[in-house]
Amino acid sequence: MTGVAFMLGGRTFRHGVHPAEHKEATRSRPIERMPFVDEYWLPLAQHIGAPSKASVSPGQKVQRGEVIAEAGGFVSTFLHAPVTGTVKAIELRPHPSGKQLQTIVIATDAFASQKITTLERPAQDADAATKAAFIQRGGLVGMGGAAFPTHVKLQVPKGKTVSFVVLNGCECEPYLTCDHRVMVEQAEQVMRGLDLILELTLAKRGAVGVELNKPDAIEALRQAIGTRPVEVVGLTVKYPQGAEKMLIDALSSREVPSGGLPLDLEIVVQNVGTAAVLAGLFDHGIPLIERAVTVTGPGIRRPANVMVPIGTPVRQVIEHCGGLLPSAGLVVLGGPMMGMAQKSLDVPVTKGTSGILVLDQSTKTVSEEPCIRCGRCLEACPMFLNPSRLAQLARAELHDELAALHVMDCFECASCSFSCPSHIPLVQLIRVGKALVRQKGSSQ
Repeated sequence: MTGVAFMLGGRTFRHGVHPAEHKEATRSRPIERMPFVDEYWLPLAQHIGAPSKASVSPGQKVQRGEVIAEAGGFVSTFLHAPVTGTVKAIELRPHPSGKQLQTIVIATDAFASQKITTLERPAQDADAATKAAFIQRGGLVGMGGAAFPTHVKLQVPKGKTVSFVVLNGCECEPYLTCDHRVMVEQAEQVMRGLDLILELTLAKRGAVGVELNKPDAIEALRQAIGTRPVEVVGLTVKYPQGAEKMLIDALSSREVPSGGLPLDLEIVVQNVGTAAVLAGLFDHGIPLIERAVTVTGPGIRRPANVMVPIGTPVRQVIEHCGGLLPSAGLVVLGGPMMGMAQKSLDVPVTKGTSGILVLDQSTKTVSEEPCIRCGRCLEACPMFLNPSRLAQLARAELHDELAALHVMDCFECASCSFSCPSHIPLVQLIRVGKALVRQKGSSQ
């Protein structure tokens, strides 16, 4: 009973759901390093915003850490070689999104030292714009899955103020534990990254939100605080606790306005993994060329947390973890709630890949039944929307009504689908509804 009280005793938000955690297979496994493979596939679109623009040509030799693509705009970022080798091709290749996208293919030089080519760091007293440009050049994006370019968040617009910085260490998706291990193993780097964010945004204080099922991470971070104006806050284990707006609600009891941003509340939120990479960039000039990935699920032979070079084919990461069991039935990149099922293993790990989840064939597919108007989706929705009604409007293609009921406030956490006893694909229908609203807006 004490354990239950402990798990439920932190701060939280209203609504949400409680899926089974399934983290026991990897929560205690230290991050191991993925060996280099023969070939890497680097999609130019790895983040929200404009794709990067290739700055190399087929046949060109590149060094590990060298820039291979430049930002395609302000909301875009640079891309770097994860390995020393030769550019084999720039061509359309399968992307985890299901599309065919322009991709830089690098063949590894098996005899190279694989020493990282670091970036020239800005002076300690450089202005905020120079440091933001350095972050963009370092290729940093949000490591929690959304992959929003980090420099955009940390370049505070004129007339705006940031007073509070939040690091997101919730990792509320079932199965995933890579952020957990980063906090345990790299607590000092996480706090150093938070220092840099506070400095860049001129914020006076910060907090790290961590769910209470990660007591070792909470302890490691608290020991690393020192004299910083920072608090590590234990949060109730509930999904989607790690969603930006829910995390802000839990930590500050304030609500981001509809259509607004955390900046409207003078708050900036970053993932703990992003903070650790930011520390490596400013302290050592190391760009984002690899990331921690949880490889897990009932269909994988050897669950693990793995440091994987960006661009590594998913098939080879799975082979590194012992391969698929005969019972394997579905591979999802990310977690089971918001991840994306894959039709092929021949896609690359990208900057936003937090997990490779292998489900087995016992994961049953169920038939959709009529809505019984039970209201469970309303009770689950952390944004206080009416998912059932939005799904009906999406099926009827009534975009004006969808917009009026704030469909664009949905961040697709899938709590509604999880809670629906009729197995209606609510979040998928809501995605269709959002696309209808966007299409209507672009045609006007």
